[in-house]
Amino acid sequence: MPGQKLDAIDRMILAQLQADGRMTNVELAKRVGISAPPCLRRVRTLEEQGFIRGYHAEVDPRELGFEVQVFAMVGLVSQAEVDLSAFENRCKAWPLVRECHMLNGEVDFILKCVAPDLRSFQAFLTEALTSADNVASVKTSLVIRGAKDEPGVPFDVLEARLAKQA
Repeated sequence: MPGQKLDAIDRMILAQLQADGRMTNVELAKRVGISAPPCLRRVRTLEEQGFIRGYHAEVDPRELGFEVQVFAMVGLVSQAEVDLSAFENRCKAWPLVRECHMLNGEVDFILKCVAPDLRSFQAFLTEALTSADNVASVKTSLVIRGAKDEPGVPFDVLEARLAKQA
C-alpha cells in the first residue's frame, strides 16, 4: 500500500509541510520530535524520492483581478494515446488553463480555467479551446463560489488505514 514505505516521522513531516510549507527546518523538527539535521536530511530524501513535488504560495486569483473561474468538460474525437498526449501538451501551453485532468466516462478531460473576465474566457473558448485539433465538444460551468479547496491528501485517513493494518 502506498505510504507504507514511509515511517511515521516521514508522514508527520509531509503532513506538517503540506499544512505550512514556509516553516523553518528547526520548527518542523520540533513539531515532529526530532533534531534539525536529521529532519533536513529526511526532507531532502522526500524531495528526491518525489513525495514532495515543490513549494508554492497560494495566491488569491480574485485579488489579482481574475474574477472568472470555469470548469470545462472536453470531449475529443479520438482517444488514441498520441491524441490524448497532444491535447495534454496543448493544455500546458494555455495560460488560462490551471489544471487539466483526463477522466473516464462521458468526458475525456476536465479543465480548471481562470480569466480576468467573461470576455477573456469567451475569447479563449472560441478561439483556442473549441477550435483545437481533435476537440469534439466542450461544456462549461461557471464557478459561483467555492466551499472547499484543500491541497494534498488527508493524512488522518492514511494514518487510520495504516493503524488498521498494524
